[in-house]
Amino acid sequence: MLEALGLTVGEEAVYRFLIDGPRALPDLAAALDRPPASVDEDLVALAGRGLVSRLSGPPARYVAAPPSVALGGLLTARREELHTAELAIVALAEQHRMAATDRAVGDLIEVVTGVEAVRQRFLQIQAAARKQVRSFSTAPFVAVPPGSNTAENQAVDRGVEYLVVVERDLLAGPGAVAETIDSLRRGVQVRVADKLPIKLVMADGELALVPLTTEPGGEPAAVLLHRSGLLAAVEALFDAVWRRAYPVRLDAAEAIGEQPESPVTELDRKILGLLLSGLTDEAVAGQLDLSLRTLQRRLRALMDLAGVRTRAQLGWHAARNNWA
Repeated sequence: MLEALGLTVGEEAVYRFLIDGPRALPDLAAALDRPPASVDEDLVALAGRGLVSRLSGPPARYVAAPPSVALGGLLTARREELHTAELAIVALAEQHRMAATDRAVGDLIEVVTGVEAVRQRFLQIQAAARKQVRSFSTAPFVAVPPGSNTAENQAVDRGVEYLVVVERDLLAGPGAVAETIDSLRRGVQVRVADKLPIKLVMADGELALVPLTTEPGGEPAAVLLHRSGLLAAVEALFDAVWRRAYPVRLDAAEAIGEQPESPVTELDRKILGLLLSGLTDEAVAGQLDLSLRTLQRRLRALMDLAGVRTRAQLGWHAARNNWA
């Protein structure tokens, strides 16, 4: 949770442990089940940020600085950095707007090649949205597999409206209905169409990414469109499809052609099993090669499915219903 303030997972674990009281290095290493040298590196880094102080020994012990003071200072510094970056973005955006009238046709269309480049543009477009994101979701998924669009949660949390049209066949995939329900609960507007003409993600009518078809085994590519007549045509296409598509309501999400599926997937069982064994969220995410946000999103869905409010209640429900 403190990674946003510049702390590593290891540093955060050490700091959290020291909140309970002063500890010597050997005790810390044993409690965290880590090599002393690794813990010592984290202590040095925390001391450099003013988060930890060393008490005279023997043995030498370490104590955490009060969070309201130490972390508050880091938070203030990060806010100032973000404010400076925001001002720079505004200036760059104005410079970009002024130069737009002098752009050549080639500057309005950018071809993006490669899985990683396409994935980055897909996430960047959503991060740049201020008011609205519109998208067509259809198979196949190459650069951004289902469940890995972390930018959607971040954009929704800051108030961006999401309009998503899903191709009906896509809902037959494993976990598709559960993911759709989760999006609906977060305020995403979802509609279903029998067929979609293209894949698409568009931010505020200013930027759009349209993947290009490739031969089997070929390198994925996409076209990034800036504000132009071509982008206006793509925007009109989305609006036409959106008007004809079938709205999906939260209370009727299971009535859109999906067959009933097991309430708990194999991945859910692994998550619950590791958490019940005492591992932290960070450790479970690392074991299963998941992002922390994806893990917590799955846990929220499981808690909703179980009808509980706390992790303890979820653990009890999982044990009682053989979920883990």
